[in-house]
Amino acid sequence: MFHVPFSFVFFGTPEPAVEILDALFAKGYTPALIVTAPDKPQGRKLVVTPPPVKVWALAHHIPVLQPEKLDSSFFLELSASSFELFIVVAYGSLIPKEILALPKHGSLNVHYSLLPKYRGASPIEHQILEDDKEVGVSLLLLDEEMDHGPIVAEEKIQDSRPNATGGQAGFKIQEWPPTAPELRKISNQVAGELLVNILPDWVSGKIEAKAQDHSKATYTRKFKKTDGELDLSADPYKNLLKIKAFDGSIGTYFFVETSGKKIRVTIKDAKMEGDALVITRVVPEGKKEMDYTEFTRGVKTIS
Repeated sequence: MFHVPFSFVFFGTPEPAVEILDALFAKGYTPALIVTAPDKPQGRKLVVTPPPVKVWALAHHIPVLQPEKLDSSFFLELSASSFELFIVVAYGSLIPKEILALPKHGSLNVHYSLLPKYRGASPIEHQILEDDKEVGVSLLLLDEEMDHGPIVAEEKIQDSRPNATGGQAGFKIQEWPPTAPELRKISNQVAGELLVNILPDWVSGKIEAKAQDHSKATYTRKFKKTDGELDLSADPYKNLLKIKAFDGSIGTYFFVETSGKKIRVTIKDAKMEGDALVITRVVPEGKKEMDYTEFTRGVKTIS
């Protein structure tokens, strides 16, 4: 493992950010400091739990900061040391421009789309919902606006079509549409490889960031639980896209009437057979996961 020729800070919070840390660490890029969100109560018992990035940092004996606010006191604490680069992956909060400007080589961000498309908090889900097979990742130089800064590098991901071209070798979407966790996993693999490949040239000044075409920008939004409700009489393929896009997050569901009672049924898996949506696994309200065919006996679907 070689010595990192520059000092950098990593900003990140959830598990996908850990995957990028692993990719950096495997190539000898160890952050001098990690900034992550504060510990929060989780689960039914509201046990105070550290974010995954903090767990990674402690396991690798790296100092951690967990500011409640990115205010002037945090700015002073961060500026007391000389860091040359910030790397930001799913940190969870907008970082003020005064902080972004601290390091000599700026603040690089991993974004899970080919910018300027799908700016915002949920690009993975929106790309699936829009049935947009031209997926990929972008590395951008952060500025004070959301996903607005110039592009340092980007990479398309191959899909499974016979005529698919481009994309990182070995990283391929085997079946479309993928679930959101599947697309996020492969996007992280591509992003991790892309990041470690460009870092030497970026810090040596061999790469020039290129401004985005802001006129072509599209935006994503955070989803609410109600976004996951399906109308089973609606377009079958669009319903499948929702099932895949919301897998691992808000989930998808519909309501049925059984024994005179309206219950929620969560969809765990589904597929297309011809033009029909075939639901295969469900979790009825108050029950364990089961085959859909077993569940449908004697049940009447309602809208």
